[in-house]
Amino acid sequence: MTDSGQTAVLNSDTARLLERRLGVCLTEIVAPRDDIEVSFEFFPPKTEKMEQGLWACIQRLAPLHPSYVSVTYGAGGSTRDRTHETVARIRRETELEPAAHLTCVDASRKEVDDVARRYWDAGIRQVVALRGDPPADQERYVPRPDGYVYASDLVAGLKRVADFEISVAAYPEPHPEAPTPEADLENLKRKVDAGASRAITQYFFDPDLFLRFLDRAQAVGITVPIVPGILPVTNFARVAQFSRSCGATVPGWMADLFEGLDDDPETRKLVAATVAAEQCRVLLANGIRHFHFYTLNRADLSFAICHILGVRPRPSHKGAD
Repeated sequence: MTDSGQTAVLNSDTARLLERRLGVCLTEIVAPRDDIEVSFEFFPPKTEKMEQGLWACIQRLAPLHPSYVSVTYGAGGSTRDRTHETVARIRRETELEPAAHLTCVDASRKEVDDVARRYWDAGIRQVVALRGDPPADQERYVPRPDGYVYASDLVAGLKRVADFEISVAAYPEPHPEAPTPEADLENLKRKVDAGASRAITQYFFDPDLFLRFLDRAQAVGITVPIVPGILPVTNFARVAQFSRSCGATVPGWMADLFEGLDDDPETRKLVAATVAAEQCRVLLANGIRHFHFYTLNRADLSFAICHILGVRPRPSHKGAD
């Protein structure tokens, strides 16, 4: 047998092995497809250089036609103005559908409502409603007496301001402050009952965690879409540290994969793309059709993973009849 013939057999065997593992034919996901939705999260830039990086990222990902893009809100509302400026500019200068993050932290109900009205007046129709993290000088979240107490209260308040499409947070591994997994699910249901139209999860690395969470959510009557949050890991040490504070599990096999790559950023990127793409393909095989990417204002990994999933650039609709 020729070398090329051996390669063909090996590739075929590998494909069959992966098909059995993933439960999906690889030819169904390597080709372009239009049944997958993606969305992207950005954070508002602090400097002119970071702003240039953000807009390069947006321009790179825009041709994938995400269903929406969200812009985060710093702890304690620390980026309120920059978040508004970024979201408004996306609305003005692109065809993307922007979603603004809003939190309950360090603001009165009136202040939050005023920000929401500004968004509505600027043509922003989507909001990600979160309780929010406490400011740096507070160990735990303390609601303001005149503010929204929890995310469910914020959702209800936003719905009184205008008919926003509202996303909320969900936790495949319970929120660190939740007394029990059941209480965490009850909190999610309150947010949905208050008017949320979808939930976006905290990042996770084991697809089974998400799939089991989906079953549990459906069992308590949560029927809105629950979108998996995907974090391509570019700095393993930093993600491992942050995960300890937010309650996300980092599997031991991930530590093994990234071991020895601290000074090898190119290989880290390849490993990160492989891990996240495999995660998405397992979810895809189990019927998941919407993926939300935490981009960290970098486009390359999210773009590559979308390509593997079959989400490819399409011509702009701007100027079309």
